[in-house]
Amino acid sequence: MATIVPQTPVTLSQNWGVQFCDYRVDGKPVDFQDLMITVSEKRAVSVEGEVVPLTTRIKQRNTYLDQLGTALAEATAKQASFKSEDGGGTVMSGWFSSDATATMVKAGCSGYFNQWNTAHTMADATKSGLEGIIQKLKSTIDGLNNKAQTDMTRLQQLVDRRDESYSTASNLMTSVSDTRSNTIRNL
Repeated sequence: MATIVPQTPVTLSQNWGVQFCDYRVDGKPVDFQDLMITVSEKRAVSVEGEVVPLTTRIKQRNTYLDQLGTALAEATAKQASFKSEDGGGTVMSGWFSSDATATMVKAGCSGYFNQWNTAHTMADATKSGLEGIIQKLKSTIDGLNNKAQTDMTRLQQLVDRRDESYSTASNLMTSVSDTRSNTIRNL
């Protein structure tokens, strides 16, 4: 972060009586307008530093949500193969894909299965076990969607702050340029 040190007022021209307070930013003397531009730019860069990790977290969560959706689809397809009159105790052999299995384990569903094979895929699920898996996956998806909404709101706020900072810096630069042009023209 820049070090800003106010200095004593310096007379620019004894004839005109113009004074300003000289500041130093990173060891370089600047006037007040340049100071404000620098502060606005640094604020925008700081906000940008918050946007990048948040965006990365949102992308990772979206990838996990896709994986959960795929696992949920597999579990729902397996559940559909049970007879509707099954009370939930019948065991059905049928392996889940290793990706779906890993996602289910990550979501905390491994306790619903009776057996693991050597490829670390789950088998021999009961209808009630599948219902438990489906509910757990849906619950996990709902929780992640709630977090995603919060993060998206935060991301929008950060983008708005960043845009505001760049806009402020741009407006200050334009104002300073116009003021200097008018001063030179009037001289």
